[in-house]
Amino acid sequence: MTDATGTTGTTGTTGTTGTTGTTGTTGTTDTAVKPALRPGLALGVLAGALALDVSGLGVLNAALPSVGARFDLDETTLQWVMTAYAVTFAGFLLVGGRLADVLGRRRVFEVGVALFTVSALVGALAPDTAVLLGARAVQGIGAALSGPAALALLTETFPAGPARNRAFSVYAAVGAASFSGGVMLGGVLTQFLGWRSVLWFSVLLGLAVLAATRAGLPGGAGHSGRLDLPGAITGTLGLTLLIVGVSSDGATAWIVLGAAVASLVLFVVREHRTADPVLPLGLFRIRSVRAASLAAFLQYMGSVGLLFFAPLYLQGMLDYSPFESGLALVPMSLAVFLTANFATGRLLARFTPRTLMAVGLVLIGGGAALWLGTPHDGGYVQYVLPGLVLSGIGQGLNFPSMTSAGLTGVPARQHAVAGAVNVVAQQIGASAGVAVMVLVAATSTDQLTGYHLAYLTAAGACVLGAAVIAVRRQA
Repeated sequence: MTDATGTTGTTGTTGTTGTTGTTGTTGTTDTAVKPALRPGLALGVLAGALALDVSGLGVLNAALPSVGARFDLDETTLQWVMTAYAVTFAGFLLVGGRLADVLGRRRVFEVGVALFTVSALVGALAPDTAVLLGARAVQGIGAALSGPAALALLTETFPAGPARNRAFSVYAAVGAASFSGGVMLGGVLTQFLGWRSVLWFSVLLGLAVLAATRAGLPGGAGHSGRLDLPGAITGTLGLTLLIVGVSSDGATAWIVLGAAVASLVLFVVREHRTADPVLPLGLFRIRSVRAASLAAFLQYMGSVGLLFFAPLYLQGMLDYSPFESGLALVPMSLAVFLTANFATGRLLARFTPRTLMAVGLVLIGGGAALWLGTPHDGGYVQYVLPGLVLSGIGQGLNFPSMTSAGLTGVPARQHAVAGAVNVVAQQIGASAGVAVMVLVAATSTDQLTGYHLAYLTAAGACVLGAAVIAVRRQA
């Protein structure tokens, strides 16, 4: 993506912009944009796939008690209904990005959406826990294939300038709103139609995306190269173990994290030596990529952490039902969607992504900080709503900006894997952030005080990250 392109695609802070046919910071020329014959349909297909991927993590959140009751699961086992998806999603992202760059974006996109849809169907019909957990894990692999390919297809389909700015704003708005929206939708569907309806909804949306893919998206062959199998194995294993480790506790967590570090060290050594790396390590020499990864990590740490504690507070202390706690999160989703869709695209024409990322993270941190005043029996409008809205505005500013920055200066042939790097940072931020905030909350014997310490941790991390991004000039 471009850095600070306006409606005329002008030069931003990193040099000449435009990743699809113009010269980037590398000084090389890549493949040309293939404009969509039906741009509205193309954008709908890509945004729909993104909604599938992102909401897949949160849509079953409100349904967990019903799933636990159906299969008689304790809390330790029940969490894997969520974690199984997150683990494979994060673990296979780099492989998905590399496959999309090598084999062709639309081809890998279709395979990913199809795999997600079929596994959702299996989960909806699951007769026991093993089948449900297996289906959720395969859903994560499908999302890891389609997600990076979708982001690369967006830059292939829409030329730099007003068309891409608008498309990117809509795409990012859907992505940024999909997690909290998925939590809300899951609560509504579970309350009225049962927990299996949540997965049936994913099946229907997946089928709709697949039906429109060929008509909406351009085809095209992949770039020259091959998939480095040793690198794919060590990288996928390392990322998978990393997510499992931060989602575990006790001695098991340290053992798994140690294995993750060992696998990732082997992965880095391999990537240095191979001519066709799964992850070109040179990406991290681009400051905008590093800043975008930090922003992605912190946004998901702050926002997912807040959403993790939201139902605990709303249901446990304010006596909300699951349906009511789901509806209570709607203002955050609306704030994200409206900000990303109607404001951030215009602001990116005037300011660099670095500026908007810093501002967005401050607002996300501010939203968490506002929850420091939540009492045991406080009113929703006075104590809960302001933090949700402020955090939502911050997410709406940060999500498009960090995704744009994550592709700035990256050759077009590496857009899918660069997009995968950003999503990996998001998933690690979500998993590690929740784990850290839960650990911090547990240091207090008073439950509400523990929640407040968790909010303070998220706020401090976001503000500190914003300061780091603000003072470092992107390259």
